[in-house]
Amino acid sequence: MKKLKKKLLKLLLRLLLIVIGFIAVTFTVYIFNLDMKLTAAMEPILFKFYDRVKRDQHL
Repeated sequence: MKKLKKKLLKLLLRLLLIVIGFIAVTFTVYIFNLDMKLTAAMEPILFKFYDRVKRDQHL
């Protein structure tokens, strides 16, 4: 029974560390607005791609 409790405690500790890490990463992205900075960096690449796409101009 002690082995089961020890394994369960280890599993819960790992799960807690994963959740805390996830919250820390998402909080950092939110505070420094990293998602919008990444989008701004990718914008020229996306514009090159979308400018080459053929479009149907019929109304």
